[in-house]
Amino acid sequence: MKRIMPVFLAIACCLWIGQAPARAEITPPAVGEPLPVITLPVPERTALRDYLGLSGGGHFEVAQVKAPVILVEIFSMYCPYCQRDAPEVDRLYHIIEKSPGLKGKIKILGIGAGNSPFEVGVFRKKYEVPFPLFSDGDFSIHKSLGEVRTPYFIGAKTVHQGRPLVFFSRLGGVDKADEFLKLILNLSGIERGK
Repeated sequence: MKRIMPVFLAIACCLWIGQAPARAEITPPAVGEPLPVITLPVPERTALRDYLGLSGGGHFEVAQVKAPVILVEIFSMYCPYCQRDAPEVDRLYHIIEKSPGLKGKIKILGIGAGNSPFEVGVFRKKYEVPFPLFSDGDFSIHKSLGEVRTPYFIGAKTVHQGRPLVFFSRLGGVDKADEFLKLILNLSGIERGK
């Protein structure tokens, strides 16, 4: 019985996220629109703060991330697709960070829909996620993004003195990191450089 309960809860959570009723007034971020305001706690780990270009503590808005392109993944620890794709998303991160022409131009962060900090930590550890992951235990961010199913990716391009503009908004994972990166580069207009 003890083994059945966690499996039941995982399935119920995935079904609940996937079956959340659509609301006409809240839809997923649309291409060409400003990225909704997403406020997150500044990571405690120095390496993650440095990666995002942040300093100090408290909270930050995703628009404050120091990069021309920001990729936000909405995931759930209990989502089997998120689990399957985690190694490929990690690979995407490493391809970007090892490319002198891309490092610093694209930053990735993940938001765990309905996941507690503990659950996000378990996901981070199990899949060795190198980029920042954040908890959205009360679904507040998830709701502001139109209660999207998981995994969901939002690409936003920063603009001078304004909120980042969405150039990519899609349900589904990263099947092949190389192809996904080509798509992101094409849609965002970011060039690899040297």
